[in-house]
Amino acid sequence: MNPRLRHITLYGIGISLGLVLSLFILDRLYDPDLSRYINLSTEIIDKKGETIRIFLSEDGYVRLPVKARDVDPTYLRMLIAYEDKRFYEHSGVDFLAFGRALWQAASNGRIVSGGSTLTMQVARLLEPRPRTLAAKLKEMFRAWQLERRFSKEEILSIYLTVAPYGGNREGVRAASLAYFDRPPTRLTLSEAALLVALPQSPAAVRPDRHPDRARQARNKVLDRVRETGEFDPDLIRIALADKMLVENAPLPFMAPHLTRRLKNESADAQVQSFLDRGLQKHLEQSLRAYKRTLNDGMTAAVLIVDNRSRQVLAYAGSADLTDDKSDGYVDMVQAIRSPGSTLKPFIYGMAFDRGIAHPETLIHDAPTVFGNSYAPSNFMDRHYGDVTIRESLQRSLNVPAVLALDRVGPVSFIERLRRHDITMKLPGVEERPGLAVALGGVGTSLEDLVRLYAAIADDGLVRPLGYEAGRAEAPVLADPILGQRSRERLAQILRHVSPPAHLLPESFLAKRRNIAFKTGTSYGFRDAWAIGYTRDHTIGVWIGRPDGQPNPGFYGSNAAAPLLFELFDFFDDNQPAHGDPVAEIHTANKDLPPGLQRLTLAGQRMKWSRETPPISFTYPYHEAVLLLPPGGQGLELEVKGGTYPLTWVINGEIVARGRDSRRLLWQPAGAGFHHAHVIDAEGRRANVDFRTVATVSAALTGQRVHSEIPGRNW
Repeated sequence: MNPRLRHITLYGIGISLGLVLSLFILDRLYDPDLSRYINLSTEIIDKKGETIRIFLSEDGYVRLPVKARDVDPTYLRMLIAYEDKRFYEHSGVDFLAFGRALWQAASNGRIVSGGSTLTMQVARLLEPRPRTLAAKLKEMFRAWQLERRFSKEEILSIYLTVAPYGGNREGVRAASLAYFDRPPTRLTLSEAALLVALPQSPAAVRPDRHPDRARQARNKVLDRVRETGEFDPDLIRIALADKMLVENAPLPFMAPHLTRRLKNESADAQVQSFLDRGLQKHLEQSLRAYKRTLNDGMTAAVLIVDNRSRQVLAYAGSADLTDDKSDGYVDMVQAIRSPGSTLKPFIYGMAFDRGIAHPETLIHDAPTVFGNSYAPSNFMDRHYGDVTIRESLQRSLNVPAVLALDRVGPVSFIERLRRHDITMKLPGVEERPGLAVALGGVGTSLEDLVRLYAAIADDGLVRPLGYEAGRAEAPVLADPILGQRSRERLAQILRHVSPPAHLLPESFLAKRRNIAFKTGTSYGFRDAWAIGYTRDHTIGVWIGRPDGQPNPGFYGSNAAAPLLFELFDFFDDNQPAHGDPVAEIHTANKDLPPGLQRLTLAGQRMKWSRETPPISFTYPYHEAVLLLPPGGQGLELEVKGGTYPLTWVINGEIVARGRDSRRLLWQPAGAGFHHAHVIDAEGRRANVDFRTVATVSAALTGQRVHSEIPGRNW
């Protein structure tokens, strides 16, 4: 070889190797800037994947993540046919297309076709630069880098996410939602061609502002792809004739209080809630209409929950986020307010559980002074004398509820709710709970009230509400807030409360409804409540002013209950929560044991007989853990003292009445926690809490385990 030629060859090889080495060094030193692709909008979707709300990205764009598999394949075929038909063959730079573009430009004296590949366009979109030769070289280098780091599908996904579509919309999904009001999963040829054309001149051909230009740009794409032979000519002809009616749909903006909360609690670009978009839309439309019936400054909050899963299906922190007069930005689902009478069912339920009351127990409703000074009165200052607890709860009488709380104990009542993670905020920092708790003298939230009512509608467990799919559930106290029999009794009582018929539409009254509900009104008409439940759903409604000002004339039954029933009308099949407690349907007061026939104040109870000692349990002892006997044998419970006949109550259910024996053989349904009461003829009672387990190993938690074999312990 000619020495000079050899030197030139070696020199060329050296330069080439140097360039290649430099490229790899630069590749290691300067990663592509993906910040634009990473800086995404936050999208909140419902349980079916439909968009509820979209938040702008940090740099102010509607930029939604898009995967190639989530876009209509017709659009992808058209995009590649129009922009980069050798996309799957080159490594970022198509030198054939680049050379052809230079030749055509030189031959025609103008640019006929571009040489940029889709990968090069992605590089330019990620790092915009002035259109210079140096910028083009950097763009080619970045395209080569992208091809080294990402698959073709991933590069397509980047393009589909950051391509400009006019205004602050980026990405094909944001454009499709804006112009077609639906995601780009299914597009017509006309729509696909428009979405291919828009990124070339997004401001100049925006279809909502420049429809004629947009149509011309779309037709240019259709004409080009027709030449490729990949699309049916007849379909192309139909697409060219399409009038292309587009809109500028506003961004979805639903459940603003909850969606803001979900965004703040998650770093994900897409957050899936349990909301039902159809139900949420219905709720917000109903609230806008209902708000017009309220005074200025008043608003409403609503929470709708699925009882079995405790998932939140619809959420409204206020009726109108933008209404400054009613402080619409305040989330009244979370706000601490006086619950009025909405805690009364739980007071009576605990009395049922403890065996000190029954739905047919008589209670005296008359002006009463509790302690030295507390003298509650009923609504309209009307009293009814002797009433059953059933009637008292259905009429929401105040004096009987306070009397029942006196027997249950306000401290015990509050602490039981707090054990289940229910907010109970007393007026003073260290104030001791008093009897005013029965009438709303404590603070709690709509969210916590709905949790309580959903619990008694279902299995009794007070679970946290589910807002976000995929989030781990918090631990739940495995102890029902009320026993099964008490929950059945309350459902049967509350289902027969008369709805505000004169305020409800005929369409509702014509249908059969099985809604158990309770209303409440706080002192001074500051809060109006209505909370109802069926087998499947619990709905809580609050009406009032966030600033706490009074609303004379607005109370639970006339302000909140009509909205509650209107919202239940959304559901086609409202089945009752729990069946009627069949064994008690025909129970009359006279059939009850003496200790359950009347509920009185502690100071008015019968004096115990001096002839017999007080009744008490001798077996099992308090908080004992008992091994279930084999072969389905019963457990023997035993008391001492007391006056015959005895009434035995276990887990809120009367299991034996009128017995002249201090022993009871009881067959538990299975392992679990149990509460037993025995009431004698003079109203004295003894109670015990215990647990049953199936195996010894199941009980080895530091407690003694007793067998039913005398003299044998583990």
